[in-house]
Amino acid sequence: MVVCIETDRGPWVQALLAAGYQVYAVNPKQAARFKERYSTSGAKSDKGDAHALADMVRIDRAQLRPIAGDSDLAQAVKVIARAHQTLVWERTRTFQRLRNTLREYFPGALAAYAGLELTSTDALELLVKAPTPETGKKLTKTQTTAVLARHRRRNRDQKAAAIAATLREPQLGVSEPVTAAYAAAATALARLLIALNEQIDTLETEVKAHFRAHPDADIYLSMPGIGEIVGARVLAEFGDDPDRYISAKARKNYAGTSPITRASGKVHTVQARFVRNDRLADALQRQAFCALQNSPGARRYYDKQRARDLDYNPALRHVGNRLVGILHGCLKTRTHYDDRLGPPRLTTSSGLT
Repeated sequence: MVVCIETDRGPWVQALLAAGYQVYAVNPKQAARFKERYSTSGAKSDKGDAHALADMVRIDRAQLRPIAGDSDLAQAVKVIARAHQTLVWERTRTFQRLRNTLREYFPGALAAYAGLELTSTDALELLVKAPTPETGKKLTKTQTTAVLARHRRRNRDQKAAAIAATLREPQLGVSEPVTAAYAAAATALARLLIALNEQIDTLETEVKAHFRAHPDADIYLSMPGIGEIVGARVLAEFGDDPDRYISAKARKNYAGTSPITRASGKVHTVQARFVRNDRLADALQRQAFCALQNSPGARRYYDKQRARDLDYNPALRHVGNRLVGILHGCLKTRTHYDDRLGPPRLTTSSGLT
């Protein structure tokens, strides 16, 4: 029995797999395009959708990807790594809202806490203590130093003096009722960021523990530019089914690092992939960036791409694409990467040369 469904996770999918069914997950956009072969009117019904999915898996099964049989450990890493990344993204969005709010009525706070980073918990606690320009001027050096000491900041006296001096500088303001309203909104956002910081730190510990428990963790950590958090994210999105990717090219295509070719008539262009797994793409970009700092091979390959007149982002994407190929070789051969010896070579194009 073969099942086609528009999701690749959840208890219903796990129940189908446990019952022994062969399950194919398709992107809803793929399913919508397939249904246009039968009708372009836009009509929709559950019965019609089921019929289209059944025909899709019957006719085009060779073009679809069956759901990977990831281990329980890999699924656990995926759950916790995605939860951690979602909170990090939510913190970024909340910070953007807070910064825009402060720009409207209290720009001096942005300048005062720039040395601490406004997303840090100590800067947010100071903002909660003094959310308006008037209360900021009354914030004493002793109060500021106490908060910095609680968070183990260095050079506390100098930083406290700089914060006090900046908060006391004259600035344009708004009326008192409007300031009070803005202060209430900023305080709420600051408290939310403090809670997010706490939960992100808690989940970070859990991510590292789950990742370390996986048997592939040491191979991932041997790769240049990969630490425990980035390694957990890459493992979570790739999975650990040894038969899922038949070649390094298949893994690169799934990662979205390999380019695509558009050819029509006399027009022939090679472009970056934009339809991809955004979580995996973000993790691989971070790995490529960090690899430039600690891997001579990655740096040489990056410099070679820049010498071809490629801009920063395309050159970094080339590095990420090559690193994905190396990772595939390491996982297939169960070998750790050693930058001094070079990667295991499944093909002639798998090394950083």
